[in-house]
Amino acid sequence: MTRKERFRFVIDYFQQHAPDADTELLYDNPYQLLVAVVLSAQCTDKRVNMTTPAIFEKYPDPIALSQASYEDLFALIKSISYPGNKTRHLIGMAKMLVEKFNGNIPLTVDELIQLPGVGRKTAHVITSVVDKQPNMAVDTHVFRVSARIGLTINAKTPLATEKQLVKYLPIEYVHKAHHWLILHGRYICVARKPKCHLCGLKPVCRFYQKVVLLNDLDRSGKV
Repeated sequence: MTRKERFRFVIDYFQQHAPDADTELLYDNPYQLLVAVVLSAQCTDKRVNMTTPAIFEKYPDPIALSQASYEDLFALIKSISYPGNKTRHLIGMAKMLVEKFNGNIPLTVDELIQLPGVGRKTAHVITSVVDKQPNMAVDTHVFRVSARIGLTINAKTPLATEKQLVKYLPIEYVHKAHHWLILHGRYICVARKPKCHLCGLKPVCRFYQKVVLLNDLDRSGKV
């Protein structure tokens, strides 16, 4: 099977089984999404969604957040991973939004990565979710699932993974493919023990064909 054929199978599968895949972070506007994505680094979406309502109530926009004290904001996000750094990043991010972008959320990657706490992955999430730009955000789930299936080959870094995925994905699917892969990695192709028995991608999955099936054969004594 060629890589193009594998991509075609994966796209068709997700188009049929997850046509409306989207972020599981809860938000009402780009500002709220930006705050939530910054908080989600190395933290579960579930925990972030439990935390953000109080933040959005007290700091409903970048202007309000830019005026937050470290102590007050830290108290709201202390259950999140790395709360100290994220508190500083959020306040700094809000101040830059007010001072440089008139309180608006920029929608270009080059502008977004200027904000404290915003890297390439976060910028790609914002632009792909809010504006459906063809930007591929690569987190640990996307990195793992892409390699296991065989969508990427010998991609050692998130950037290498991103480049391979974007090369083979039709441009109209790039913004959605992040959600397909991240949700598949979160619920099916989990890190320690992938649930291959539930996976509809087995026919094209390199991991299943080269690891799972061979292990099953070994245990059965047929090889």
